[in-house]
Amino acid sequence: MPSVRFRQIIRPQRLSDEVGTALEKRIRSGELGPGARLPSEAQLAGQFAVSRAVIREAIARLKADGLVDSRQGAGAFVATRLGAATFRMGAGPLAGPRSAADVFELRLIVEAAAAERAAVRHTPETLAAIGAALATMEAALAGHTEGNGGGAVADDAFHCAIAAASGNPLIRRFVEFVSQEFSGSREPTWNREGHSEGLARMSQGEHRRLFEAIAAGDPAAARQAAEQHLINAARRLGVVMPGLAGAHNEESN
Repeated sequence: MPSVRFRQIIRPQRLSDEVGTALEKRIRSGELGPGARLPSEAQLAGQFAVSRAVIREAIARLKADGLVDSRQGAGAFVATRLGAATFRMGAGPLAGPRSAADVFELRLIVEAAAAERAAVRHTPETLAAIGAALATMEAALAGHTEGNGGGAVADDAFHCAIAAASGNPLIRRFVEFVSQEFSGSREPTWNREGHSEGLARMSQGEHRRLFEAIAAGDPAAARQAAEQHLINAARRLGVVMPGLAGAHNEESN
């Protein structure tokens, strides 16, 4: 069955996001160097023709991203160490049209490596956790179940269990974070329409091959299976990662 392509929904940027992105470009280009004082709220509001409330929201975002520091009574300054803050999805450049492709590319890089390592580092316990998530998805596929008891939650758990089996706690924590941010995108695969269109069946076939490669202790096969699954998952959502459109992109029968 040919893959079903969904039209990607592009959310319009808020004014504060546009202002924040413009200021971020000035900071990262060096136009506003480390320690430089930003123009006042009133000056920035005039430059961008927006309200001061929009400027405050944009500055707050830059502060959250570790690009700007505030000093009591002195204003906002470019941070001396850029990006020393919590990593966040969906902010700045990630809010643009390529955000889905960027997220899938990030997942491809991290999760393919996690699968490769899981193939050689898994323990009986971590392999059992991957298998348990796989079994839950099998039950969801057989029963066409949705929601919290269905395949989407187990899909999250499957990928997180592989990351845990990599033996690297930082990989595990990062994949858990990305999975939480990404979990909503699994719903089209596991909801009623996803079942009827064969998306759940195709995805589960890829999950099985990935599990089998890890269980067999074959790191090369595990990496390839993870890459194929992520590229196909992106294509099922209508997302093409630049430069990867032809790599391992055949659909499963």
